[in-house]
Amino acid sequence: MSHTSEVASAVLEALRLPQRGRIYELASGWWPGMPGIELHPRFDVITYRSPQGVRVQNDIPMLAPENNSAGMSFISELVMGTTHTGSHIDALCHITCSDEWHGGHAASEHLGDKGALNSDATELEPIVARGVCFDIPGALGLDVLPSSFPIGREELERAVERQGSDIGSGDVALIRTGQMKSWPDVAEMERMSGGAGLSIDGAKWLHERGVRAVAGDTAFLEVAPSGIEGNPQPVHLFLIQGEGVPILEWINCEALAADAVYEFLFICLPLTISGATGSMVRPIAIA
Repeated sequence: MSHTSEVASAVLEALRLPQRGRIYELASGWWPGMPGIELHPRFDVITYRSPQGVRVQNDIPMLAPENNSAGMSFISELVMGTTHTGSHIDALCHITCSDEWHGGHAASEHLGDKGALNSDATELEPIVARGVCFDIPGALGLDVLPSSFPIGREELERAVERQGSDIGSGDVALIRTGQMKSWPDVAEMERMSGGAGLSIDGAKWLHERGVRAVAGDTAFLEVAPSGIEGNPQPVHLFLIQGEGVPILEWINCEALAADAVYEFLFICLPLTISGATGSMVRPIAIA
């Protein structure tokens, strides 16, 4: 069977999963002044054109009073910020090692003034797949994981055993730490369980099972500190830069966990922005 046929079969199989038609919103939402990662630009929305501005400036002929007795006007805005704001997916050009991103593409040769020339957000495919939520706090009898708690093979297998939901090739893994219980109060999220996340051991366990993407409910998905000297983010390097597996972050799994929904149809449609290293996304789960 060809790769295209395998993907088509997986999509059709995933579409058979919903039984109740319940839609779960997994996105963070976006608004001016919202929490963000300090490494990236802040998110903002600024009105660019307004009815008042159009009227005062009188610089749009078709809306001038003599041509516009109906009084029609419009509002438009300028959205500023990184594609890594709130719920988002990382493109394969996002993470580099020794100046190279996935596939051996060097930034010195493939990064222009308008962004990456390959492996950018335009190459992020729509995701229609079987999703599996790993409720790690639930598996351990906790509300939220402790700070800097590493999620490895053992924790993932405990979740599988408790939930009765294994994961396989082409699936999307959603890892819950419980931090989103306090969203958007990042200070409270950090106080409760800052740094909890997937370890390199857990990432390799998921990759061995052929996952299509890995999502987490934290800003970085992986545990911090990493516990590996000289490698602050081994999960990002392994999955994105090494294996070409996209990562999604700040994905809200709280409603799924509350309703004990562990298997579902997962839909995520990235914006294919040329040169971008990722895309803000509004993923949903259908149970």
